Amino acid sequence: MTEVKCGIVTLHDGRGKAQPIRLQLMTETLVIQKEEWVTAPLEEEDEVFLNMIREVSINREGASGLGLCVKGGAEHNLPVLISRIINGQAADRSGELIVGDAILQVNGNNVEDFTHDQVVKAMKDTEGNIVKLTVKHFRPASHFLNKGNSCNQVRSQKDDPPLSGPLIPGLPRLERQWTTVTSIPLLYGRLTRFLPGTDKLRMNSFEVFGCDGSSSGVLHCEDNRMLAEWIQSITSIIDNLLTQMVQMTNKMLLAEDHIAHMCWSQQRMSAAVHNQPWKAKFMALKGPEVFLFDVPPMHARDWTRCDMKYKVYECMFKMLKDEELPDDRQHCCSVQTGSGESIVLSVESRSDLLHIERAWYKTNSLAVHRIKNITFGCSWRGRLSGLTLDLEHGFSLVDHETKTYVWTYRFSQLKGSSDDGKTKLKLLFQNDLSRSVESREIECTSLHTLMFCVHAFLSAKLSSVDPSFLSNY
Repeated sequence: MTEVKCGIVTLHDGRGKAQPIRLQLMTETLVIQKEEWVTAPLEEEDEVFLNMIREVSINREGASGLGLCVKGGAEHNLPVLISRIINGQAADRSGELIVGDAILQVNGNNVEDFTHDQVVKAMKDTEGNIVKLTVKHFRPASHFLNKGNSCNQVRSQKDDPPLSGPLIPGLPRLERQWTTVTSIPLLYGRLTRFLPGTDKLRMNSFEVFGCDGSSSGVLHCEDNRMLAEWIQSITSIIDNLLTQMVQMTNKMLLAEDHIAHMCWSQQRMSAAVHNQPWKAKFMALKGPEVFLFDVPPMHARDWTRCDMKYKVYECMFKMLKDEELPDDRQHCCSVQTGSGESIVLSVESRSDLLHIERAWYKTNSLAVHRIKNITFGCSWRGRLSGLTLDLEHGFSLVDHETKTYVWTYRFSQLKGSSDDGKTKLKLLFQNDLSRSVESREIECTSLHTLMFCVHAFLSAKLSSVDPSFLSNY
């Protein structure tokens, strides 16, 4: 995969700790790397040396020590390991020991099953000034023991004078390298600046989630400019991948079932039911319906497992103004359903919100043009009737018993409406001949659904008469 962007940011682990990490933005993934010490590759002769069992003689002077420190022991289920060689002292002068060497024998006596203290005592109790150690390099522990051990690293520099005795590999030769910690798939991924479940923005920070449950952690940028650049780059790839997925999926669907738009949003939850007021929801406009998912629909069967599904023409979509926002989250919209439920959704940017609005009106227009008409049971002056909304002919009321038209009006004749919020709806039409306004009051148990359908049909009619209506969104 081609690298799109690379840079250093700060990762916060949620426990007050922060560390620099490198982000690599690829065409399909966000790779998070941290810098670690790793052992540099060795020459062939160094490999041979490290695999040898070596006998080393250390000549100490008088009562002075050997000039080395050890760790491990049988009590830790480890061999006793040389953890430090003190510069200029006896072990260092021998030129044959390396940090990470395991002590197998002391003066010919096997100490592999000895504890730490027993090995130290065996070395101290040696008679004379010569201590003979049989050692073999223990590579699994070498990496950890050599971290921060500067004396052996200095020894490997080219300008150091050559050591007497056998040629010792330049160990520990450690390098700092970027190693991958997490790789987050960006298809169906989401980015947020908000603290989880809240309306509180993080300062110069964001977090990326993958559909597989992976998370970047909280990534902090130096300034707003860097933050904007990373958000723009990551969200562009997420959007492009979703667009490609929509295009691929639509090739396998009938035209009336095409997906118009998919995106992540945050739904405002009831405080009486949920501890956190906002919950991530994946929104999709497909065919004539709007879907809300906890988990994105990645397979055909997933579309039947959505949390909420409504006909767009039976709902009312609204962009919320500043005074209508439920809290400090901006870029909110509401979807009111015929059952009286109001679903408030929030997205990360105004651009995201405008994309939803445009897709909603296009979805509604296509859906209404396909169904062409819809009829609601109602009563007119105490008689059972049917009110039909027809995209071509407008409003018509038919008496249920006589099957005759009681009145008809074009959509353009509608001048206003009012309702009691329960069952009664008053429609005001202008008579073409007298230019007077005629009032028609009906009762309908599905009042809100009827009102939303009227709005949907009017919107679809306007889009067919004036195509610029949709292109303006």
